[in-house]
Amino acid sequence: MKLIVKLHPEISIKSKSVRKRFTKLLESNIRIAARRILETVFVQNNWDKLTVTVNDATPEQEQAVIAQLQRIPGIVQFNLVQETPFTDIDDIYQQVFELYKERLENKTFCVRVKRSGKHDFSSQEVAQYVGGGLNQNIASAKVQLKNPQMTVRVEIKDDQVFVIKQNYRGMGGFPLPTQEDVLSLISGGFDSGVASYQMIRKGARTHYCFFNLGGAAHEIGVKQVAYYLWKNYSITHKVKFITVDFEPVVAEILENVENSQMGVVLKRMMMRAASKVADKLNIEALVTGESLGQVSSQTLTNLSVIDRVVPHLILRPLIQHDKQEIIDIATAIGTEDFAKTMPEYCGVISKRPTVKAKLGVIEGEEQKFDFDVLDKVVENSTLIDIRKIEEQALEEVAEVESISDLAATDIVVDIRSPEEEDERPLEIDGIEVIHIPFFKLSGQFDELDQSKQYLLYCDRGVMSKLQALLLHENGYNNVRVYRP
Repeated sequence: MKLIVKLHPEISIKSKSVRKRFTKLLESNIRIAARRILETVFVQNNWDKLTVTVNDATPEQEQAVIAQLQRIPGIVQFNLVQETPFTDIDDIYQQVFELYKERLENKTFCVRVKRSGKHDFSSQEVAQYVGGGLNQNIASAKVQLKNPQMTVRVEIKDDQVFVIKQNYRGMGGFPLPTQEDVLSLISGGFDSGVASYQMIRKGARTHYCFFNLGGAAHEIGVKQVAYYLWKNYSITHKVKFITVDFEPVVAEILENVENSQMGVVLKRMMMRAASKVADKLNIEALVTGESLGQVSSQTLTNLSVIDRVVPHLILRPLIQHDKQEIIDIATAIGTEDFAKTMPEYCGVISKRPTVKAKLGVIEGEEQKFDFDVLDKVVENSTLIDIRKIEEQALEEVAEVESISDLAATDIVVDIRSPEEEDERPLEIDGIEVIHIPFFKLSGQFDELDQSKQYLLYCDRGVMSKLQALLLHENGYNNVRVYRP
């Protein structure tokens, strides 16, 4: 299988040195990510494009490589091509006909040709010859130069012809890490997950800072979101996950700060803590999922007051997005179901929160705050390599029982994603198997018959143990893990 990766237009127009650096990073990222699936993947940098060759692969492995390329920042699109030598224009036509004779039935089409090298024909002549042949020999197909249903793309380079079998869209953006590192304040909801994705897409290695307001269950849920984002969109680079227990800070605010000012003060305390964490990691910018006017603390006036508390640049990639637009992006990138099942952990709830905070008033309220509490929670924060989340999860869920022998009355819950379940269906003789993806489990588990015993299953056993622990935290003790 051969794939041709086209450079992002914004990369193509950069200076020679910048373009070279960006393409080398993209080449390396493709190689690292694809070889996690298959060792026989080779990447060649051809200046204006990258060629990815996959050897000795099963159809499933080929599709996995294609799916991986669609999730690598810096790739706008790529083509699955058939590369062969040719003798003349008719030979080119015959090759195109074999690939497209069934796909063009009952469709309008046009032929587009790009050519480089010395030939005794022009690109237009090839397009006319191939298009005419297809039109003549596929009775139900019709040439239509404007807005056709299908575009047949052919590229000719010297004595080789590249017939594009299929075009795939990538996530766009810039390769990692062409931009500087950022620290994303992640809560597990719609906004912070999408904001983190947007920064990854823009080529910034994105680390995660989590302010825990809901105990172990909250932390498990947010770790799942961060791990999902890393594994799917930035697996080529190491990032950090930092947990800060913010309950003592919230308690201090509730006790000492005037009710209407609590929301802005809480945000300023989070920014202060994140700033301290960022300093330790030599990070210059913080990222939030704030959107203008979405809640009371996100008015222009309040955001201005919040910004003044730290020297770091605060990036808000969603500042002008509507909520539905954010949800749509979350759906597209796969974080929607996490966010829907994430409980709301409001640090403080004001009866009449200010929408036009005054800096002097806020600073006056903060004089009542014991900043030793803030310093202590930052000092006691935990930092882990995000790759260790699986390993840490195994330690945290050691008390979750795993079994390999099933009783006839047990019910196995396959919590893998629908795609994984379709590829490798789980069937166990004499045992009922039901399918609930992990991201829907917490919302649907209470609908099951609670007199039964349930065993969660996933390929590696990590996600099933995390989900079992989360259910235990919520009072469900009829859950174990199935490890055949």
